[in-house]
Amino acid sequence: MESEAERLRMTERRRRQGSGDVEKSGETLIDLVIADRKVGVGGRYIIRFAKRSVGRPLPWNRLRLGSPVMVSDELGEGGYLSGVVCARTQMTIDVSIDQWPEGENFRIDLSSDEVTRQRQLTAMRVVEQSRGRIAALRDILLYDREATFLEPKPIEFATHLNPSQCDAVQFALSSRDLSIIHGPPGTGKTTTVVEIIRQAVMRGEKVLACAPSNAGVDNLLERLVPLGISVVRVGHPARVHETLQSHTLDAMIENDEMMDLVKDYMREAERLTKQSNRYTRAKPHPGYRQQLREEIRDLREAAKRLERQVSEGILDGAEVVCATTTYDPAVLGDRLFDLAVIDEACQSTEPGIWPVVLRANKIILAGDHCQLPPTVLSTEAAREGYAISMMERLVRDLGHSVTRQLTVQYRMHQNIMGFSSNEFYNNTLVADRAVETHLLSDLPRMVSSELTESPLLFVDSAGANWEEQLEPDGESKFNPDEGRLLLKLLEELIEHGVDPRDIAVIAPYAAQVRWLRDHYRGAKVEIDTVDGFQGREKEAVLISLVRSNAEGEIGFLGDQRRMNVAMTRAKRKLIVIGDSTTLGNHAFFARMLEYFEKHSSYRSVWEFMS
Repeated sequence: MESEAERLRMTERRRRQGSGDVEKSGETLIDLVIADRKVGVGGRYIIRFAKRSVGRPLPWNRLRLGSPVMVSDELGEGGYLSGVVCARTQMTIDVSIDQWPEGENFRIDLSSDEVTRQRQLTAMRVVEQSRGRIAALRDILLYDREATFLEPKPIEFATHLNPSQCDAVQFALSSRDLSIIHGPPGTGKTTTVVEIIRQAVMRGEKVLACAPSNAGVDNLLERLVPLGISVVRVGHPARVHETLQSHTLDAMIENDEMMDLVKDYMREAERLTKQSNRYTRAKPHPGYRQQLREEIRDLREAAKRLERQVSEGILDGAEVVCATTTYDPAVLGDRLFDLAVIDEACQSTEPGIWPVVLRANKIILAGDHCQLPPTVLSTEAAREGYAISMMERLVRDLGHSVTRQLTVQYRMHQNIMGFSSNEFYNNTLVADRAVETHLLSDLPRMVSSELTESPLLFVDSAGANWEEQLEPDGESKFNPDEGRLLLKLLEELIEHGVDPRDIAVIAPYAAQVRWLRDHYRGAKVEIDTVDGFQGREKEAVLISLVRSNAEGEIGFLGDQRRMNVAMTRAKRKLIVIGDSTTLGNHAFFARMLEYFEKHSSYRSVWEFMS
């Protein structure tokens, strides 16, 4: 179902080829030219694309780091080249491809990833038929047997962890098969996961460290490298952050001294290939060309064997292998790991976890099922449960028996934290002393005012007739009146001394993101959807809720997890703009409005009208 939904989406994008709204889905960029180029790891091309009009920013898009894309000439000549997004800014996007793109004007389309889907299906078939340890894990994950734990052993922690983190580490290490770390926003989930990995390595265990996204894997890798652990990152180098390239398998292979011999073999094979193809008046003796071809084949086979030998040696020597959950099984061969850890596990559909289960003696899942679920296009598949991650299912059905929750958060002012703690975490979160009362006014060179000396602000647009509008194609909604007020408050924050790089502007609707980007005249402020900010944080966050209508309809704002993510990105200041008449009909938003009122942070829009 999901595969078919992706196919239909791509067909629809192609259908819009001649219309002016082809970029509105966020999955296509057009009118691009090559702004820069270089050769990356493994001889791949890194092409930097920018808009043909100099200085024109890229529109809002869903092309993230690691996204699979198709690059093509806008005239439709030369076919499509598969690539991977390896960097992006507001003005440019870098794509790694194996071939040079022919043409002058280009387009980039988000591509479906059927290779990943086939790997998942294959993994599930293998797990289904497996016996022994994999079968035992399968039965636990499907409730046919119970997870078991050893008596926790005393642990000497190298880094300072709070009691809930220490408990989570000990609990995970005492597991014989399955454990779950539930990390609400700002609670140091990845810090806890990295300590679990460090402790496992100290025990002599081999660890597979995974996340569904390349950014998530890079986050783990970045934390592991300074610990002196022998760690290797597998996967397409273009999907790995530039600063971590030296830790990729490709780069390590390239730097191995044996590769000089491999290159010699390949150069000689190339020389003999040219010789065999050369036309000369002298007729070669019988069997000469066949002999050359066999020699070329032998040289290439020898080069491949040597390169494989280098790769095997690097992987065998690694204490930790970092990879996405959709790793290439051919790279890992038949390797099994004592422990597999999956960070951000709730962002993966259930099929995405089974390839990792295949490789592990035991599994640790870490994430937060109260934040955004996996992205699923097919509503039919979502109704069948495809949007429910394995971790969410296990926490729901097995609860405390396999789960430990982290409780101390290090990001938000206690009043920013409070609403989410009440709504999603049974009021269990506690703000660390270092952040519980911090405000914008505590930052250097800040102008003191009501705006910088309070952590919360809700601006109610009720009665102002700021009704939402539907884009002409009917795909997304926007609210220009809310947008104008948000930009006004944004400028005030900057005038009061807040660095634009410390501010995030979030809207749940792509159309509102596009409107805000089009009308914001400054620079360095990030403006994106809720999905684009999951896992991130900023000193100040402004949210436009968009929905304002006589019917009281709120659409997918009804997924409360979306608001949980949006509100918990803020460290010192959270500003929300919305229409209480529309929002207040829904119990969750009614409670949110009450929370702002309780903290004297509710204002009518009329107080801001000039």
